[in-house]
Amino acid sequence: MSEEALQSFFESVPGQVLTVATIFLLLVLIMRSSKKKNDVSVLVKSAILMGVAFVLNQVTLFRMPQGGSITAFSMFALFLVGYLFGPRQGILAGMAYGLLDLVINPYVIHPIQIFMDYPLAFGAIGIGAILRETKQGMITGYLVGVLGRYLVTVVSGIIFWGMYAAEGFSAVSWSFFYNMTYMLPEAVATVAILLIPQVRQFFEKYKQE
Repeated sequence: MSEEALQSFFESVPGQVLTVATIFLLLVLIMRSSKKKNDVSVLVKSAILMGVAFVLNQVTLFRMPQGGSITAFSMFALFLVGYLFGPRQGILAGMAYGLLDLVINPYVIHPIQIFMDYPLAFGAIGIGAILRETKQGMITGYLVGVLGRYLVTVVSGIIFWGMYAAEGFSAVSWSFFYNMTYMLPEAVATVAILLIPQVRQFFEKYKQE
């Protein structure tokens, strides 16, 4: 399928319906993958955090010319799903969020690029939740999650966006540099806030064992 056909499909009603149906399925899996057979509270809280992440993502502090932006802690809001409820829930919520981003702002050129830039990149943020029970697990887990998203985005940039590399850069060096310019500042600002003990303690109260 050509780039134009893919873009047209995901901008069309059938494409958006398919994507929304997939989001719904992922949300159901979030509810059913908790320790209880069904936990509606996990679903509701995860959906709220995804909504918060989406709203914060609209608060753009700086937007890069070729995609990506520094936002108001949107990655942390998404990471919280995994931190509070477990890595599986975090990964599923990230994938659902990525598909929501695809519905709102689709930019597609290849089926694999769709998977990497949307569900896989955002789902990778949830991987950091594997450190949720370790010392300083909130900070280190968040950084691992951001690193996961960064690496997926870098690989996608090398494969699919290398043609847009700035003069003097190779596809590899440009992708490493470009994606760092918007993820690193947000990560640094978030960690600075999380170094405040009262902030971490506030979220710790809601962590589900």
